[in-house]
Amino acid sequence: MPSKKTKIIRVGSVLIGGGLPIVVQSMTKVHPKAVRLTLLQIREAYEAGCEIMRIALPDEEAVEAIPDIRSQSPVPLIGDVHFVPKLALKALEKGIDGLRINPGTMPSRKAMREIFEAAKEKKVAIRIGVNAGSLPKKYLHYDKLSSALVASALEALEIAESVGFQEIKVSLKATDVMETIEAYRKFSQISDYPLHLGITEAGPPLSGAIKSAVGIGILLNEGIGDTIRVSLTASPVLEVRAAYHILGALGLRRRGVEIISCPTCGRCEVDLSKIVAELEAKLSSIREPLKIAVMGCIVNGPREAKNADIGIAAGKKYGVLFKKGKVIEKIPPTKWAERIMEEVNRFLSSKEPS
Repeated sequence: MPSKKTKIIRVGSVLIGGGLPIVVQSMTKVHPKAVRLTLLQIREAYEAGCEIMRIALPDEEAVEAIPDIRSQSPVPLIGDVHFVPKLALKALEKGIDGLRINPGTMPSRKAMREIFEAAKEKKVAIRIGVNAGSLPKKYLHYDKLSSALVASALEALEIAESVGFQEIKVSLKATDVMETIEAYRKFSQISDYPLHLGITEAGPPLSGAIKSAVGIGILLNEGIGDTIRVSLTASPVLEVRAAYHILGALGLRRRGVEIISCPTCGRCEVDLSKIVAELEAKLSSIREPLKIAVMGCIVNGPREAKNADIGIAAGKKYGVLFKKGKVIEKIPPTKWAERIMEEVNRFLSSKEPS
């Protein structure tokens, strides 16, 4: 489904909205005063494909670190501010590329108005990030959580628009996947501000990625969403990789290697799990979109291997190696990972189109 044409805003050098490609975001996991560690996480996430990075600004030490971090960051920085409005104002003075503020943790409408006015003057975008875990008390009586999330976001938008500020994107997050989906659907029907998608506090890597894939995937498939973050109790790199897996599965953006492998069964006579794990580790740093098939038997194996850029389908005592649909050779399972990597390197060096 075509994406909804939302307003276009800018965060640093990155354009968001208007049907442009979905932007992948993440967030650092350390206090910004640890500048070296913060930059390490930013650079690692950037190498994985991150395009915007959010940093927490819990105190003045964090705000003071903004110039050092921003001057060395390969991606724009968004400052995440709660409870203390003056930190947002100082972050704008220090050159932050964008802000995220939560209506539920801002002390007053006046404080939010001052932040919007300052951001307008500095031409800095703000994400109004409504979160189910910190909704303002006056919205807790709503029967539907999704309706409460939307109402809170609309009130914040009214404050921003009252001072003529419109460089805004909005998020309406909950840990409940279906309530989150419903909130975004409702908001999308009445507003054309760009939307940042995510399932908040999604959890550990496996369960969190699954919840995020369901929620984010359903919305993207309906044409809703302009930026995404997969919020995991894990490194930013895993968040970014999960985001690209979601985008790739929907055919929206392809980055890196897609491994097609069978779940194995009683027909499989090779240690496929070990081979796939080895390949996944070795292929994780590749940016070029490639399809690698590693198949354990002859049921679906030959066709999947033939359709991939590079693929192997297992026989009784060997595997048949395919490249761009052509049989290259027969090789024993002990050599599969090695030979696939050789062909991947040849593939990349020759810059063959995928």
